[in-house]
Order: sequence, then C-alpha cells, then structure tokens
Amino acid sequence: MGLFDAIGIAGSGLSAERIRMDVTAENLANADTTKAANGQPYKRQEVTLSQLGSGGFGGALSGAIQQSQGGLPAGGVEVTGIVSDATPDQQVYDPSSPEANAQGYVKMPNISTVTEMTDLISEQQSYQSDVTAMQTAKSMFNSTLTLLK
Repeated sequence: MGLFDAIGIAGSGLSAERIRMDVTAENLANADTTKAANGQPYKRQEVTLSQLGSGGFGGALSGAIQQSQGGLPAGGVEVTGIVSDATPDQQVYDPSSPEANAQGYVKMPNISTVTEMTDLISEQQSYQSDVTAMQTAKSMFNSTLTLLK
C-alpha cells in the first residue's frame, strides 16, 4: 500500500457518498411526481456500490500489480450503477385528483420521506467520516515529513 492510498480510498468514499446524496435529494424532490417522462409515477432510485480490490493476500497482490500498471487503487469503493427500486407504487385515495382512476385512487411514487431523510443522515455521516479519514492521513503525512527534516 502506497503512501497516498489512504487519501485515494477516502476520496473514492467521498465521491460515492456525494452521488448517494444526489440520488436521495432527487428522490425527495420527486416524492409527489405522479407522471414522469414515461407517463408513470416516479420510481425511487438507489445507488449500487462495489468494493475496489478484494481481501486477503491474493487480493492485495493483484491490487498492487494493477496499481503498478496504472490501474485502480488497491482499495476503496466505486459506484456500479443507479437502479430503480422494485417496490410497488403507493395507491392514495383522492377522487378529486385529475390523476385518479375510476375507483378514485392515484398512483404515487414508491418514496417514503422518512426513509429518504434517514438515508440522507446516514450518507452525511459517512461523508464526514471520509473527510476525517482524509484529514487524519494528511496529518500523518505532515508528521512524517517533519520527522524526515
């Protein structure tokens, strides 16, 4: 593991958490969107993440080889995609709505504002943890440089 790998790993976490926060904000903004571009209610989006590198000696060795050849860092996280949540839409009784069906129900997005706000708090705390890890690594590097003078 190189000297600056800790900053690279924390940086990958910062990027992933920023994307997660953006997607959560989009979900909250569209919580009442009954007709998206496809004519259906907005579908909740989720971010899928994967670990860069793998555990154990073999994973560390292959990560070091990849890194020496200009590949990805030996650790961290990356966003592999943004996918739609498979939970069904909510049915809300509102016969006065122009979107209501014959029974008076309106299809609403599958978004719970409580869940989204809880996710946003979790993402914010993870982002702050990555910032702290980056600051700690920077402090360690500065201390090392001071010792080498």
